[in-house]
Parts: sequence; structure tokens; C-alpha cells
Amino acid sequence: MSEALRPSDPSSVGGFRLLRRLGAGGMGVVYLGRSETGALAAVKVIQAQSAADDGFRARFAREAVLAARVDSPWVVPVLGADAAARE
Repeated sequence: MSEALRPSDPSSVGGFRLLRRLGAGGMGVVYLGRSETGALAAVKVIQAQSAADDGFRARFAREAVLAARVDSPWVVPVLGADAAARE
């Protein structure tokens, strides 16, 4: 299930043009995004209060590196992560 973007949502994040909201939860909002080459991806934006926590950012950076190493036909690949981004 997805919903239209809200007026407060960004129009793009990390090189992806955002198309729809896929969901939201305690960590942030997940959007459906399209890259400049046309590839679709889930784009997760972390909530500001978590982004303001240096410990969270450090854990996020470590987890993103580890998740990007997973290579399996049953796991969605990590295309990118930016632990230094504003959100």
C-alpha cells in the first residue's frame, strides 16, 4: 500500500526523485524513488531526532556498511547510505 507524497515531503533525496510514500514508522519515512537512470528503489529518511543523535549515526553507518556486503538473491541490495546527511 502506498500513498501520495505530502506537501511537507521532499521531492528528492540522495539522487532519487520521490514518487510515493510507502510507509512511516518510529525511525522515519520510506518513499518510492526513481533514479536518474529509471531504477526504482525504497528510500528511507530517518527522523530528525534520531539524525541528531551521534550514537545513532555511528550505528547507522556501521549497519549500512554491513548490509551492503550482503549478496543474496533473496535480499534487497543496499544502493547507498549517507550517515552524514542532514536527515
